[in-house]
Amino acid sequence: MTNPHGTPIWYELATADPDASKAFYDHVIGWTIDAVPAMPGMDYRMIDTAGGGHVGGVMRLTDEMVKGGAKPGWFFYIGVDDVDATVDRLKAAGGGVIMPPWTIDGVGRMALVTDPQGNPFYVMRGASDENSNAFERTGMGKCNWNELTTTDQQGAHAFYADVFGWTYPDKMPMGEMGDYVFVEAAGTTIGATMTATEAGQPTGWRFYFRTPDIDAAAASVGEQGGTVLTGPMAVPGGDRIIVATDTHGVVFGAVGPGN
Repeated sequence: MTNPHGTPIWYELATADPDASKAFYDHVIGWTIDAVPAMPGMDYRMIDTAGGGHVGGVMRLTDEMVKGGAKPGWFFYIGVDDVDATVDRLKAAGGGVIMPPWTIDGVGRMALVTDPQGNPFYVMRGASDENSNAFERTGMGKCNWNELTTTDQQGAHAFYADVFGWTYPDKMPMGEMGDYVFVEAAGTTIGATMTATEAGQPTGWRFYFRTPDIDAAAASVGEQGGTVLTGPMAVPGGDRIIVATDTHGVVFGAVGPGN
């Protein structure tokens, strides 16, 4: 993929039950997740956004993965110019490596890594000569926003700036919760960071996917066995969001037009 270094290029749900995840997200977000695996030798299913291409994939967690510590969750892939050089740089900046670089023929080279606070993500250089549009600020079914909750906001800023060239052009004060700091990658605002201010507060990356009707999405969450944790609520810019869990307790966000 030819996306600029440091930009999000793919989103992936790790789950023990892809069929149940398909039923949930197809109904809540409006996706069409493959009913059968797209690749031989592993249960990996593509997520179609119904007219806008793919936003990512769904990977079945095998028993071996679970024994190795893998858990259900959403992850993203950050596109880089050179995976091996990026892994070396992030290690020098205090990051960690969960799975060192490997190559899948026809797909690309990638590694599963963490920032200094232990939050996991992938880095990848895709084999395709086309740009990924998995992240689009207003793309229907796409990821519209990437949000990091961290125990060390300043440290995270320094790390991602060093490794990926991210900048932080603006912020929104949130009182006792600190500042909501916007993240820019290659000239595009891709999300924001915030500080975990309460003991036991979940940390890590959260992703918001666009739906045409946020109230319908919120209702669908409960119908499909998930739980709405926050919202629907208005956010700056005119959209409304929810934060919810799916049937396996995985947290995700959805965003839709305001009233």
